[in-house]
Amino acid sequence: MVELKTDTSIDAMYEAGQVVARALTAVREAADVGVSLLELDELAHDVLRAAGATSPFLGYRPSFAPTPFPAVVCASVNDAIVHGIPDGYRLRDGDLVSIDFGAKLNGWAGDSAISFTVGTPRPADVRLIDTAERALAAGIAAAVVGNRIGDIAHAIGTVCRAAGYGIPQGFGGHGIGRQMHEDPGVPNEGRPGRGLPLRHGMALAIEPMLIASGKDGYHEAPDGWTLRTNDGSRAAHVEHSVAITEDGPRILTAR
Repeated sequence: MVELKTDTSIDAMYEAGQVVARALTAVREAADVGVSLLELDELAHDVLRAAGATSPFLGYRPSFAPTPFPAVVCASVNDAIVHGIPDGYRLRDGDLVSIDFGAKLNGWAGDSAISFTVGTPRPADVRLIDTAERALAAGIAAAVVGNRIGDIAHAIGTVCRAAGYGIPQGFGGHGIGRQMHEDPGVPNEGRPGRGLPLRHGMALAIEPMLIASGKDGYHEAPDGWTLRTNDGSRAAHVEHSVAITEDGPRILTAR
């Protein structure tokens, strides 16, 4: 069931989204060679506490997970696509890092992700991240009243495939609102003009995931959470929570 949000609810979701935006900005600024993933997680937790918000990630346990998620951020490095668990790993020069973060404030959720490089960037990583951002922008541009879910999926997939990148199948965006994950699902590849019609008041988390090698394969790491590329190639993941309105898409997690 897809819940249509009122304009007042969308405003409340924006407030939650801004907590997410502040945390991701703080983590990006703090991420440097020698900083541990656990330190980044604690920094994001501090932002939640200061805002009086809670984490929809911490303790989350979907059906596939062997254990509840133990942190407030997903920290995925290099060949990790999504769902990386923060640990004592210290960032190294040239690492490609994806940070996914959510917040719940006054009953409403926000969810967003960024990818960036640490220290001296590899040109191939810069291109991968830039393409992920362009795919996200294309998906958001398609999130307008009168379009369909397939139009968002097609816009994302077209950018990714044209650049020669892989797309992990079975993972993508989702509805968002009172819970972090709601209906509908938002694939990162699809046919235009298909799927659920987009209406004023829908809220979606749109999140392209790209694999540098152009292959789609991935596997689950032994921790039961982290998804890694099969061939060891690098991956990027970016995301915004977006409300669909008569005035066009409103980015709730804008930084």
